[in-house]
Parts: sequence; structure tokens; C-alpha cells
Amino acid sequence: MAEYEELDENKDQNEDTITKIGGMYEDWFLDYASYVILERAVPGINDGFKPVQRRIMQSMKDLDDGRYNKVANLVGHTMQYHPHGDASIADAMVQLGQKELLIDMQGNWGNILTGDRAAASRYIEARLSKFASAVVFNPKTTKWQASYDGRRKEPIDLPVKFPLLLAQGAEGIAVGLSTKILPHNFLELIQASIKILKGQSFSIFPDFLTGGIADITNYNEGKRGGKVRVRAKISQKDKNSLVITEIPYGTTTSSLIDSILKANEKGKIKIKKIEDNTAKDVEILIHLPGGVSPDKTIDALYAFTSCEVSISPICCIIENNKPVFIGVKEALRHSTNHTQDLLTQELEIQLAELEEQWHFSSLERIFIENRIYRDIEEEETWQGVLDAIDEGLKPHVKHLKRAVTEEDIVRLTEIRIKKISKFDIDKAKQFIEGLEEKIALVKKDLANIVEYTIDYFKDLKDRFGKGKERKTDIRIFEDIVATKVVMRNSKLYVNRAEGFVGTSLKKDEFVADCADIDDVIVFRSDGKMMVTKVDSKTFVGKNIIHAAVFKKKDKRTIYNMLYKDGKSGFTYMKRFAVTAITRDKEYDLTAGSKGSKVLYFTANPNGEAEIITINLRAVGLIKKLKWDVDLAELAIKGRASRGNIVTKYPIKKIELKEKGVSTLKPRKIWFDETVQRLNVDERGDLIGEFTADDRLLIINQKGEVKTIIPNLNTHFESDMIVLEKWNPNKPISVVYFDGERERYYVKRFMIEHPDREEKFISEHAGSKLMIVGMDYRPMAEVIYSKRSLENEIINFEEFIAVKGIKALGNQLTTEKIKDINLLDPLPYEEPVLEEVELVEEEIIEAPENSAGDTSGSENDEDDDDGEDDDDDGQITLF
Repeated sequence: MAEYEELDENKDQNEDTITKIGGMYEDWFLDYASYVILERAVPGINDGFKPVQRRIMQSMKDLDDGRYNKVANLVGHTMQYHPHGDASIADAMVQLGQKELLIDMQGNWGNILTGDRAAASRYIEARLSKFASAVVFNPKTTKWQASYDGRRKEPIDLPVKFPLLLAQGAEGIAVGLSTKILPHNFLELIQASIKILKGQSFSIFPDFLTGGIADITNYNEGKRGGKVRVRAKISQKDKNSLVITEIPYGTTTSSLIDSILKANEKGKIKIKKIEDNTAKDVEILIHLPGGVSPDKTIDALYAFTSCEVSISPICCIIENNKPVFIGVKEALRHSTNHTQDLLTQELEIQLAELEEQWHFSSLERIFIENRIYRDIEEEETWQGVLDAIDEGLKPHVKHLKRAVTEEDIVRLTEIRIKKISKFDIDKAKQFIEGLEEKIALVKKDLANIVEYTIDYFKDLKDRFGKGKERKTDIRIFEDIVATKVVMRNSKLYVNRAEGFVGTSLKKDEFVADCADIDDVIVFRSDGKMMVTKVDSKTFVGKNIIHAAVFKKKDKRTIYNMLYKDGKSGFTYMKRFAVTAITRDKEYDLTAGSKGSKVLYFTANPNGEAEIITINLRAVGLIKKLKWDVDLAELAIKGRASRGNIVTKYPIKKIELKEKGVSTLKPRKIWFDETVQRLNVDERGDLIGEFTADDRLLIINQKGEVKTIIPNLNTHFESDMIVLEKWNPNKPISVVYFDGERERYYVKRFMIEHPDREEKFISEHAGSKLMIVGMDYRPMAEVIYSKRSLENEIINFEEFIAVKGIKALGNQLTTEKIKDINLLDPLPYEEPVLEEVELVEEEIIEAPENSAGDTSGSENDEDDDDGEDDDDDGQITLF
């Protein structure tokens, strides 16, 4: 019993010591979150530094003697300010140094292009850059606080007189929030700051050390919800290889190559091998297997690899010890105003120091010039000395700007006899006048602080702006449709009778190459249509008459169909496109009657319309049993249209009489110089109207010419100087410098081989193209470098006849040419060719034996994507 009482007593004691900890956890977590946000992850708006970066900079200033210091020593010194391990400090210092702005580095500091890490901190050295020394430090304007252990003083904020936050960018993950501020261009920030001071509007956009191409359409000033798309710079080295010379921000050559290899393994792209030749500059060679389009591969790299990345900025900063979400424009305004305030403080401090120096220099002159020092010879006490000097000064200090203090008098007693004996009144007077001039200049600067700040920024630009030009090109990206650029490394098969389509039916009929992201469109003999995802094996219904890879929004592919209505027995014909559908939904292309059957069907990738022969059965008193139907006379309508009546009598068979040509109008094609792409959306400059036989003429600065069939996926190089619709009958006129013969030549030629690229200037490395004339009868003015030589007018037509593309041409001159300018060409009338009007949407009356269209029209409203398919049309007869 006593044991139980003892247990109960212990139980009561335990109950007395129980404390609820729910509130404690809540407070502790809030304290932890606040600490991470304020002291670790998010930069301050005033100086743009996180605490660890600020402490690193202060430590480097403490140890700065103009020579390099071991990073290990700097890390150890920083630990006097930073209450965390040396590894985190060293990593932060390396990241700060790799931004190439504040730290002058020596040794292996890693590589932001390849992702290689820096050497150990004991092997690398650093010192403050001249820029950092100029803009980051000023003890007189710095506010200080005790370090974490109370042994030292550290800056609350460094007095940075430059928008470092936006120049370097920042990234950090805290508790409950994160920040991602993208870096901006040094020179553009200075120019924008000057515009702010002048009250002008401005814009700033990201600029990355890795270069690349950026689309800032949705940047949204770096606020939450914004987005920046960044692409690698990819160009075609030759017909079987591509080269990447710049990579997107946030990637490395290693991560980029890994993403390309993974895309290749998944079948999204097809490559032969990759070579990484990156050293100082990026150079990644991508070798392509034969038969793979370089243009299409470039788009596929952007669509399926890290060659294009999307960055979501979040401009979160610390202001007044609180995290705040702002835009980069607001951040720059704050930085500019803060810089002006710091400059004002510096001027005010400088003014006070100059006035104090003027005050004492004036006192010193009075003290020595009036021999007041002799008044203290008979004084026996210290106070008597001070009083004697004070009395001696009184008659002479009325012009001083402040009263004489005891401290001033004490300083006068400390003047050495040597200085008094060698005192020069004229030099003293000149010195004081010099101080007065400096004071007046400082006061003028204070009165015109805005102009002074503008001059300060201009000085920064002149001193430190060299080599800091923009590295990232800004363009507008076109959206890449993944299904158009994916590598089709699978094969699609169809079993028509049993109604299966898929990639695993290898014993059945081959349809086309496909990818796993493609859709397949299927037409059946009962007039039903369906679109479904490509899979290994999918049942879509028996008696398939046509299967193909489906292209959304494709109005160039036109389907011609004749079907027998199951209710009336009439035969209808229709032409239609399929632009948009609901996947796995069955569509009826007939009038909807049970027992309807397709009699004739073709799929035409460029709107071709053939001529067919209708053969009727000999039934009753039918007089005309056979006639031709030209499907080109039939209007293109929506897939739900019933169609035009062909005949009400039974058809014996339908025969193909003549293959048709495209009934679609020529496409107008534009070139958008911003994105360097062709389009049919009226963006950029109109090149012309193109039929299936028309080609584009391209000439580049290297003196190479070629013609190509217009393709909206074509990539154009930056050195292209001519892009126009090719006229085979129009000569090309050029002036070029021959590097081997060191003289200028004129030539005129026609393109002899449209299907291949040819060089029309000499192969010598010193040869260069001067000018290209694309008119029939061009004229040009030659301006010579020698002033003694008069300008010369060239009539190309008279100067040389049209010759072969490999001809050297006629010599123009051996003198050095300063410039060549094209003049207005001589008049010329092109021969008028007979044109045949092509009809696309006009409704045509039905042919003989037809009763006209008896249905409504339900045309699709999707826009034409303008892409042609080079595959042959497929014809099915029943």
C-alpha cells in the first residue's frame, strides 16, 4: 500500500512539471523563419547584399593592402562576422567572384560555362576590384552594429553607390518565400539611372554572362508571375552538324549535353555524336546522321532539351527588416535615390571637413601672424595660457564662421616652434583661398545634386564600362509546335480489315514514320472519322480506307470524297479539311443515314483536285452512263457539309482519269527580321506569293548563293544579306575584292544549279563581297579611299555581260575602295506572263447530273498554319 502511495506522489510531482509546448513550437518556428529570411536568403535593397556577402566584402576591406590574399585567410577573417561554417562562406565568395564585378580573382575559380568547381580556398587568391573600392565602401557614411559575439563592429548596410542588386542578380530560398532576381547589364543600368534622375521613362531587361538569346515579352518587371525564355545560340556549321556557341542562363555545358543525350535516347531528336570543345568560349558540336534536317533539329533542341529554359523571376528584397515584393524598375529607382542620398552625405561630410580645416587654418594664421604665442610666455598655469590665447584672438576672429572653442585653443598650443619660425604668410593665405574655392565647389555640387549624381554615373561608365556590353540578345521567340519538330523514329502501321492502328503491327501495312506524341487520323468505309493518340495498338473500327499522322490546324491538306447515302441512294461528293477535333470522338462525314458507304476517297496534302470518271450501272432508261467530274470545280467546305449530288442512280465504278493540281491560292510569305523566320501571319516584310514551284533566293556575306523551297521552319544565318523570291530570269550583279589578286572585280551571273549552294567569289581567305545588285539593270557609285580619285559610276549592264557563276569577272580597279553605294536602277519592264486564277473558297455550280448542294456548311474556324506537306496524296478507289 505504501508503494502505491509513493507512486501516486511521484505522479503528482510529474504532473506539476508538465508544460504545453505547442505555443513554443509556433514561436520558435517563426523566429527561425524570420532569421532565414532576414539573415541568410534574401538580399537587402540598399546595398544588394545578403548578410554573408556583406560580411565577405567587409573582411576583404579589412585585409585590403592592394595585394592578393588567400581565400582561406579571407574566409577565416569573415568568420569573425559570420556565425556559420567556413564552407558556406567559401561557396558564397566563389559565387560572388564568378559574377566578375566586385572581386579580382587569381587561380582556378571554377567555370560558369562548364560547371567546373573552383579549387580549394587555400589554392586561390582574391582582392577587391577597383570598381568595388570605388562604389562599395565609405566608413564615414556606414552605419555599424555589433557582430554576433559583440567583439567587432559590422556594417548594417554597405554604402553602395550603384544598383548592385540588379547588376549581379540574386537567388535564395527562405522559409515560406524565395527570391530570384535576374542580372542586368552594367551599362544599361547606368543609362537607366541617368534617365531616372532626368525624369525620363526607362526600361531594363536581363543580361546574362552566359549570353544566349532571351525573350522578355512576359518579363513583367521581374515581379511574381513573370517569365523569361532563354535559348542557346545554335547555328548550322554544315549540312551534317550544328554548333552551340552560347548557352542559356542557369545551365552548363554538362547539363545541356546531358539533356540532349536524354532527348536522343527518348527518340525526340536524332544525333550521331556530341563534341564538347568548350574552353574560354562555349563550343558544342552536334553531329547529325545523314538525312536529318539541321533546321528541324534546331527547333527540336529548343522544344525537348535545355537549349531553351523558362525562368520565373521573383524580385523579393529586405526593406526596413521586412521582405517586400517589388519590380526591378522600383528597385532601380530606390537604388538611384539611395545613391543620390549617399553622395549628398559624402558632400556634406566633405563640406564640414573643409570648413573645419578653413577655420583652424584661419586661427593658425591669426595666432602666428599677430604673434599671440608671445602672450603666454609669462603665464604660469595652463588655464592662464588658454585665457591669454583667447584674449589675444578676440580682436581678430569676427570673420570666422563659428566661435572659438577651448579645443581650438589647445590645438594652437600644439603648434611646433619650427612651424612658427618658417611660417609663410603668403602661402598660408593661398592655402586658405584654395580651401574657400573647394568649399564653394562642394556647395555648388550640393545645390545641383541631381547633375552631380548624373556626372557620377557617367564617370562610372567611363572608368569601368569597357567590356561590359550586352551579352544576351533580346528577341521575340516563335512558339515551336512539338509535333512538328519531334524526330519520328517510330513507324505507324494499319490493319485495314480488322481496324487496328499502332506501332507494334509490324506485319501489317506501313503508314508513315511517327513519334509517340503524334496523333493518327483514320477514315473508314462507313464514312466515319476518328483521331486518336499514337500507341502500340489501338482499335479504331473495321474497314479502314485511310490512315495518316494528323496535323492540327492544317488547311492545306484537302480530302476529296464521294459517298452513297444509305437512305436515299443518292451519291454525294465533297471536299473538306480537318483542322480541329476532339480526340477519340467519332465523326460522321456522310449525311448520317444508316448504311451509307464511301465510294471514292483521296487525301491531298496541297489541296490537289483530280478529274474522275463516273460509270453508272445500265439500269432502266438511263441515257448517259459515263461522264467526267473535275473536283477542282467543287468548293471546299467544312467536314460536316453533306456535299453536292453527283447522281441519284447506282454507280458501277469510279475511275481516276487525271491527277490534279493544287486548287489553293498561292501563299503570301513574310519574313520577320526580329525572329529571323518566315511566316504567313503578316509579320515583318512581305517577300511575295509562292506556288509549289517557287523558291527563295538567299545570298550571304561570305559570297554564297542558294535557292530553297520556302519552309516556315527554315533558320536563317545572321550574315544573310539577300532574301527574296527567286526569279530564274533575273541576273545577279556583284562587286567583290579578290584576296589573292588584291583587286576588285565586277561580275553578273545566273544561278545554274538551284538545288545546291555555290560560292560566287574566290575561295581566298582575304576575298570579300562588297555589294550585291538584285535589279535587272543596276547602277552603283564607287567612292575611292584616295581623295585625289573622283567617284566612279558603274553601269553593270554595260560593264560586263552575264557569265557563268564561276567566272572571275571583269577587273574594276586595284585602288582601295572606301565605299560602294547602289543607285536607282535603269528602267526595265518585266515580261508579262499569263496568269491562271486559282479558286479556293468560291462556290461552283454542280456539274451535269447533279442537283446541287443540299446541306448546310460547318466550316472550321482554325487559322491556317501555312505548312505544306511534301508527301504524295493517297488515293483509294472502290
